[in-house]
Amino acid sequence: MNSLPHPHLQGAPVRHSALVPGYMSGFGNSFETEALEGTLPIGRNSPQKINYGLYAEQLSGSPFTAPQAVNERSWLYRIRPTVKHSGRYRRVDKGLIRTAPMARDESELTLGQYRWSALPLPQDKRTFVSGLATLTTAGDADGQSGMAAHMAFVTASMENDYFFNADGELLVVAQQGALRFRTEFGVIDIAPGEICVIPRGVIFKVELIDGPARAYVCENYGATFTLPDRGPIGANCLANPRDFLTPVAAYEDREEPSQLFVKWGGELFVTDIGQSPLDVVAWHGNYAPYKYDLRTFSPVGALMFDHPDPSIFTVLTSPSGTPGTANIDFVIFPERWMVAENTFRPPWYHRNIMSEFMGLIFGVYDAKPEGFEPGGFSLHNLMLPHGPDEQAFEHASTGELKPVKLENTLAFMFETRVAQRVTAYAAGVPQLQADYVDCWAGLKKRFDPTRKDAW
Repeated sequence: MNSLPHPHLQGAPVRHSALVPGYMSGFGNSFETEALEGTLPIGRNSPQKINYGLYAEQLSGSPFTAPQAVNERSWLYRIRPTVKHSGRYRRVDKGLIRTAPMARDESELTLGQYRWSALPLPQDKRTFVSGLATLTTAGDADGQSGMAAHMAFVTASMENDYFFNADGELLVVAQQGALRFRTEFGVIDIAPGEICVIPRGVIFKVELIDGPARAYVCENYGATFTLPDRGPIGANCLANPRDFLTPVAAYEDREEPSQLFVKWGGELFVTDIGQSPLDVVAWHGNYAPYKYDLRTFSPVGALMFDHPDPSIFTVLTSPSGTPGTANIDFVIFPERWMVAENTFRPPWYHRNIMSEFMGLIFGVYDAKPEGFEPGGFSLHNLMLPHGPDEQAFEHASTGELKPVKLENTLAFMFETRVAQRVTAYAAGVPQLQADYVDCWAGLKKRFDPTRKDAW
């Protein structure tokens, strides 16, 4: 989906011919883009004077001395430096936003496997910020480890309100309705089936495109998301770098009283400013927001027998200090062919050191054909057993093993090595399915030592 014109957006990309108008293609690239020709300095980052009376400012997503492979920074050439988009901050009510570490008595929900039906969109006015509702938290935001899972209920566009998150980067999964993210770096549109990632510290506002919207949001406290190592898979398939799109420069030159909201240290602050902070006329670097269409993910799976580990469906990963153990994996279960012979094809029963927050964007999830609905979500915490419900088990165990294409399905997981704690809000909504664990109640004892063919 291309960015649509807006009266306050000036110019067009000059130094790039993007494969998709309004975006530049590639993951982790060092990009350069200008909305006004001749803005970008040549041969240096910070000349004595910037063309058109602009200011140079660096935004660093990593320490200055981080290794080159993970060093993240961009140079922004803007109408005012960000210090002019800042003033005396005051703490405001954070609503339903929660941050780890969360009080252990935040909710009285006991240990268990949990599932929720879709939470309805509210009838009152909610922007992306006021409409954020935290469902789980894990780890420690100050220690830059773990994550939070939120739902964003958006019934109103942000007009003269802006926001940035100092506690982590935001991975937004559109589920119902389309959203437009106007950022310092340019404009990103996402619709159901697409995601966008807004790095830590990047200022943005969110507008509605075609009516109220609902989205899942992963707040990543740890290392920034990157593409997973493919190992023996090689250079292609899964999420290919060329399918990630970063916006071209687009700026607002608007002198109107505005507010900038900041999430910092688990609290929400606001400051009054006199203009739009989305005033970057040109930028270059590798620290920038991006979008991705989940339907371009190229699945890899078993062509003969057995079911591969779900890690084969990882789109993005946030590494931890332990090799092979992610701070967060973002995993999807898209449409795909099932062809394995003499194999139980749905996900097997398992217990896992990772904790799994799972959502359904659209369609039916093959391991939970009943009760797991689009907009709903489930939580299977570390070392708690889970797997197909009785209906899925019976169908997969007795059905004809012919090639079958799973269609009309798109589910995902926010998977983290840290235990996820349920907020009081999520524990108290009526959509919490009290009978979820009963989906396994009908699993029968089939063992008969006298019959090898007990089926």
